[in-house]
Amino acid sequence: MEEQIIVDAQSPVRPFPHFWEHMFGSCHASVTLCEDWRKDLRALREIVDVKYVRFHGIFEHQVGIYGGQDSDGNLVLNFTRIDLIYDGLLEIGVAPFVELSFMPEEMAMKPTAHPFWYHPIVAPPRDPRQWYQLLFQFAHHLVERYGIEEVADWYFEVWNEPNIDFWTGEPKEETYYDLYDVAASALKDVNSRLRVGGPATAQAAWVDRFLRHCAEKGVPVDFVSTHIYPNDTAMNVFGREENIPQSDMVALAVRKVYDQVKASAFPQLPIIWSEYNAGFDGAQLDLPYVGAWLANNIRLCAGWTSEMSYWTFTDAFFEEGGVLKSVFTSGFGLIATGRIPKASFNAFKILHYLGDLQLALDSSSALLTRRSSDDGLVLALWNYAPPRESGQSKAVQIQLRGFQKSSERARIFLVDDDHGSPLKSWVAMGRPDFPSREQQAALRDVAQLPPPLIAKLVDGRLSVLLQPSALAVIEFVKA
Repeated sequence: MEEQIIVDAQSPVRPFPHFWEHMFGSCHASVTLCEDWRKDLRALREIVDVKYVRFHGIFEHQVGIYGGQDSDGNLVLNFTRIDLIYDGLLEIGVAPFVELSFMPEEMAMKPTAHPFWYHPIVAPPRDPRQWYQLLFQFAHHLVERYGIEEVADWYFEVWNEPNIDFWTGEPKEETYYDLYDVAASALKDVNSRLRVGGPATAQAAWVDRFLRHCAEKGVPVDFVSTHIYPNDTAMNVFGREENIPQSDMVALAVRKVYDQVKASAFPQLPIIWSEYNAGFDGAQLDLPYVGAWLANNIRLCAGWTSEMSYWTFTDAFFEEGGVLKSVFTSGFGLIATGRIPKASFNAFKILHYLGDLQLALDSSSALLTRRSSDDGLVLALWNYAPPRESGQSKAVQIQLRGFQKSSERARIFLVDDDHGSPLKSWVAMGRPDFPSREQQAALRDVAQLPPPLIAKLVDGRLSVLLQPSALAVIEFVKA
């Protein structure tokens, strides 16, 4: 298989913000206190421009915010672990994308536990007045501790996926709006600069009706948030029977929501995909597949969204289904347990090298950018193979035009089965579920990206061979 690509340095350009690398998801709040979790966040921050981390359950039992009631029935709150959690994030240089969830058991109408291993309470509040008090006191404490200039840059997202089993209010949509309205009122009563949004739905649901509700009721909304995964069905996302490839599902949902926001009373609202990734299959997410999928998704989503938060950045203490039973095969993270970078981590690392301007390019498997800082061209190439398909290698013939040819050279960063992926080495070890310390060190070592290949262009031409699911990022620099 072969592809010809003409890279024209004089092509039309448009802004290209790095919307895929500013926000990342994690598991639930209490695990952020663990040192391995924080080490993984520091490692992520070394390779990309991460600004926010989102996780469930800031009001969960393990955090201990509920401290009882006084004699008048007003809430008494305990901020000991809240402070430890947010202090830890800010010390690393990252701010929270605050998901206002889940309900303290003592406040729940019917304390219904979600089947996740840590059993969050997903019921509505017994008393809306107490829900207001919880959020008002919580936000007031944050502003008092960190200052409004800091907290005004945070995001406050009301709940998580209320359209599915993370919300037991009935009817779901109407009771969620009640929850949102009280939350928005409480936050704005603390300070009008606090940013609140929703509906935080799965499957890109409710956005148009949520914005209509906010407009009709005069409810504050500062951003839209929702979720999408490649495995979601066309029926759930678009209301029709259709077989949409995993390579396209996320981008099609992104375009759907963009159009809904533009047609609403709030056409300029930021759109934040506060959960997405390359698929539900944890084993798939351990493979170099993620890099090719991610690069293609960036190409398809550029210009149609404000931010996208990859779920998740680490397997350390990822507890949705319980404690992970193996270093590979079940985690959503970019970093495996034991601080072992996966191929996906290295894919984010090399995609960070893309520039801040996008140039026109006639290819569905490449992305051309320019860095305004040094005028260097950066080209991403990939060889996407659908899940459970072996694919075949591809030779890409690049013709560079409109660039300084007398001193052309290229730096080629590559992520595939043999570059920046520890999976083959783990298999060669016999697939140990619990690698020894020596094995962990060896896996961390093999997961490091090798130095880039330096290639000289001949008459502006360069040939690159890509394995199935390989991702290459090529820098064209001037001497």
